[in-house]
Formats: sequence, structure tokens, C-alpha cells
Amino acid sequence: MRFSSIFPPRPFRLMVLLPAIAALSAAAQDPHLSAVSNYALNRPGVVMIRTEYTANVYVNSMKMNITAFNALLDSIQQLDHGGGVMPEQKLDIVLREMSNRPERFFETTFDYIKQPEQITASGSGFFITSDGYVATNCHLIDRDDNFIRRQFILAAFRQITEASIAALESAWATHFTEQQRSLLYNTYASVYSRLFSMILYDVRRNIYVVYRSASAGNHSDTVKKPAAIVVKGQPMPGKDIAILKVQVPAAMPMLTLASPDLPEVGEELYVYGYPGPVTNNDFVSAESAIEPTLTTGIISAIKKSVGGWPLIQMDANINHGSSGGPVCNDKGEVVGLTTFGSLENTGGLAAGLNFAVPVSILDEFIDSAGVRPAPSPLTGLFARALGYYEEHQYRSALHEFEKVSRLNPQYPGINTYIADCTKKIDGKGTNLSPAERLLLLFSFIGILIAFIGGWWVRYRKTRRL
Repeated sequence: MRFSSIFPPRPFRLMVLLPAIAALSAAAQDPHLSAVSNYALNRPGVVMIRTEYTANVYVNSMKMNITAFNALLDSIQQLDHGGGVMPEQKLDIVLREMSNRPERFFETTFDYIKQPEQITASGSGFFITSDGYVATNCHLIDRDDNFIRRQFILAAFRQITEASIAALESAWATHFTEQQRSLLYNTYASVYSRLFSMILYDVRRNIYVVYRSASAGNHSDTVKKPAAIVVKGQPMPGKDIAILKVQVPAAMPMLTLASPDLPEVGEELYVYGYPGPVTNNDFVSAESAIEPTLTTGIISAIKKSVGGWPLIQMDANINHGSSGGPVCNDKGEVVGLTTFGSLENTGGLAAGLNFAVPVSILDEFIDSAGVRPAPSPLTGLFARALGYYEEHQYRSALHEFEKVSRLNPQYPGINTYIADCTKKIDGKGTNLSPAERLLLLFSFIGILIAFIGGWWVRYRKTRRL
């Protein structure tokens, strides 16, 4: 008897394998990503936007009216005939009197103090091409002049006031309580707003794109690149979009844009960005500040702006610093840019009532800039490597990750993936995906059925003989 005779006919074998083939095909064609996969795919292409303003603030120098101050001390001394007033109480009286009548105790001079200042506005963005084009919000890079002036004046006031309070503490050989310091702050605020002038000179703006870069081992470096404005709209209620360009040493990870059709209410969203309360948190290490934050939610409604163009309302949490970050669907495609939230009566952001500019508006600016986003071979390689990695096919994943590394050795996180694949392979990690295991199982069952079928045919023939 030939060995092939123990197997059933070819149509029967095909019927045995069809369920496994169908399961494998369904797994391969499913475009929906889990939150973990979504983050792993898009995280490398999310960037921080930093706009740094520098200026010289010239402030009238201030001096204390010694005659008025000595008269105040004499009056306090006259009140304390019996020595019952404690030194702390005397200090409180002095500070309160200075606060009540600051114009009596402080005088302007003809001299100016030059105070160099820098203020920074930070937000989020993402690569839309592999050669360094970045999408973000216009309001991150184009602040109103009055806003800039207020920020510089506040920064200068804080520095000068801190120095003045420290000088008083040294001269008076004392240490102010928090309440006393607060009273002095109010006093100086009144003095500077009413008696002194502040003038800004040499205001300059520099825009930077900050992103992660792989370094030796499993570590990441932070890269800060100067950016040029290619095209921009207007802050809300205008079309709050800007396209920037940075010079990059190699192909960069980019995010894929969804079709310009508006998404549907109820669709799941994944929102990336750099919320200020996290980025500026004193208990979060500086090197991890460049790791983007992921929040999730759904599309709550499709609204219209006062300009008549559409807005995506979502319940995903955002905060100051999230502006300009990508809003992605469950395929990992960008459907919009986080732009603004809703304010409570208290002035704070209302939770879960936030808005994104849809990708159709971004497309207008991409066209104006003459940019042609095209699928990136590098990002495609990385996506395929991630697919193998998540299916536990570590040898195949390692092969693809190494291709990515050859094209861009600084691809964010690439060394970690390569090291992890190598470790799992050396540790006899499996190289089979769940779908492949299912296929093997069905194949084994098919062979077993074929063997039993062949044995049964031979058994029946033997019985007939």
C-alpha cells in the first residue's frame, strides 16, 4: 500500500484546512488596533512643540524713602513705651503700613534695571511626512502681542520682587513668614503697576520641535530641532493649524492621516499629547517628560465652529499642553488635532468637553504648503515588525526591526525592541503567532482524521476479504 493512500482525497483535505485558513486570514485583515498597539505604532511620531520668547525688560529702579521709613519706625517705638510689642508684631505693623501707603515709602529713580527674560509656550504635534514636516496648532507658535507682553512683565516682576524681598530680609536680619511675603508681593505689585514703567526690547521668537531618539543600549536621547513655519492659519476662532519643517538626519516615523470624511459619533478615539500638569510635574523625571501621554474616549458630537467649519467634540481628557496633538481612530489614523477645551464658571477646563480640528481642515493647509504625505516605507516596516512582535513571532520581528534600524538608527525605541526580541529568542521564546498555532492545530487534526480515515478504509477492505 502506498503511503499517500492513508490520506483522504484532496477536496476532503481542503475542507479540513479551510477553517484554519479563514481564521488566519481574518486575523491578518483586521484593521482595528488595541490601545496598546495604537500607542506602540504612533508614539514614535508624536513630538513636543516649544516656542521660546526672549526679551530684555527695562524697569525703573526703585528706592525706599528713608525719611518716611524712619518716621514709621519712630511712631512704632513711641507706641511701645512698656516694651510689650514683640519684634514680630513690629515687623507686621511695618509691612502693613507699607502695603497701605506704598507711594509714601517707595520712589522711582531715573535709572533702569535691564532684566533678561525668557518665556516658553509648549504643546504637541506630530510628523506628517518622513522628511520632517510637522502638524500642530497655530496658537502654539503665534501668540498675541499683548499676551506676550503680559507674560514678560509678570516674569520680570516675579524675579525683581524675589530679589527685593531677599534684600529686605538681609538688611533687616530677619526671615519673612509666608503671610508676610504675600503681603510684600501685593505691595510691590501695587508699586510697579502705579509708579513704575516696564519696557520690552529685542523680543525674539524661536520655535523648536522636540522628539525622542534612540541611543546606545536601551536609552533614549532628547533631540531639539529649530523649526521653520511653512504655513499657518489663525488661532481660534480661526483655523488653528500650522505646518512646520525641521531638518532631519534620516527618515522619521510619521502618522497616517485618515480620509477627510468626518468620523461618526460614538467612534473610539486615542489622543496623544504633552499635558502641562504631567510635563511640568516636579515628581516626574526630566528625561521621561518627552514620553507622550495617551488618553482615550469617544466622539461625543460633531459641531460647527463660529466660522462654519466642522469640529469634533470628544470626551477624552486633555489639558494645557495637549494642543496640537493627534487624535487617532482605532486603526491608528489621524482624524483630527486637539485644539481647545471648554471652560467651567471657575475658569478651569471642564472635564470631558474638548474639541479637535478635523483632518479635512489639516488637508487644506497641507495642500497650501505643497506637501504630499505619502506612505513611508520606514513606518510601514516598523508597523510590520510590531505586528510580528505582538504575535510573538520574535525572529520575524527582529528581522524587520533590524531593517528599521539600518534605515534610521535613531528611530525612537528601536533598540529596546531589538534587545527584547533577542532576549526572547535566546530564552527559547516561541516564534509562532496564535493564528499560526491555530493553523498547526487544524493541520494536526486534519492529518489525524486522514490517518483514521485511511485506517478505516483498509480495515473495511480486510473485513471484505
